[in-house]
Amino acid sequence: MIAPRRFLPSIASLRAIEALDRLGSASAVADELSLTQSAISRQLQALERQIGIELILRDSKRLSLTDAARDYATEVRQALNQIAQASLRLQTAPLGGTLNLAILPTFGMRWLMPRLPDFARLHPDVTINMSTRLEPFNFAMEAFDAALHYGSGEWTGADHLLLKSEQIIPVCAPELARSTIQELPLLHIQTRPLAWQHWFEQHGIQSGDHSGTMYDQFSTITQAALHGLGVALMPDYLVEQDLATGRLVAPFGPAIEAQGAYYLVWPRNKSRDPALQLFRDWLATHAQPEDTLPR
Repeated sequence: MIAPRRFLPSIASLRAIEALDRLGSASAVADELSLTQSAISRQLQALERQIGIELILRDSKRLSLTDAARDYATEVRQALNQIAQASLRLQTAPLGGTLNLAILPTFGMRWLMPRLPDFARLHPDVTINMSTRLEPFNFAMEAFDAALHYGSGEWTGADHLLLKSEQIIPVCAPELARSTIQELPLLHIQTRPLAWQHWFEQHGIQSGDHSGTMYDQFSTITQAALHGLGVALMPDYLVEQDLATGRLVAPFGPAIEAQGAYYLVWPRNKSRDPALQLFRDWLATHAQPEDTLPR
């Protein structure tokens, strides 16, 4: 249901308040929007009348925003950007449709990218736009059609397809291999904050202190492990080459299955989108246990 008219101000007035918040003066707003300062003032007055709240502080020389108006302008800026992006996507949409996909950077690079040429060959008219996201997000707040993400597969208002479970293994530089794991600094990945706690519990090892340095991507935590900064709990497919060459060692036991897995997740209201259906059906042929790409 669309909101009542009084809550839907004109685009012109919304652009005026957003620009005033960003630029700080009515003259700068007038220059950017190619209007007179009096026209900008009238648009802001109309916005105040429509909403019924004072938004503008006026003195003899300048206009400024109230605290509430600054917060409002921040939200308006996001909405205007979303409208502009939607219009751009509509204008440039290819014949086969567009899929806006959120991906985890490492999994996207190491797992999806090598397979994606096959999808492009089968469906050349579909365009896939990709953006990286490290943390879970709300589909209602970001304009994604689907996401490749890590977790339990439970996402409010969304469905999912299991792509790959994860096997994790503790690794470190060779010079640290003679220490016990309790003696070594633990390297944590931001997207798996409880991974070490679960690993110790599964192995029956008493370790009250799970603190350590935190990294936001696997590429950086791998470098930390290679340079002897501690022991990292890594997906096995990401460290196979380093283990094979001896740059890293795994002296604390074999890989075990992690509690999470990688999924394709999409909002239910997008389920019938043609581009998403093509991508989902294709991706299902590469999901477990059909994954045959050599690592």
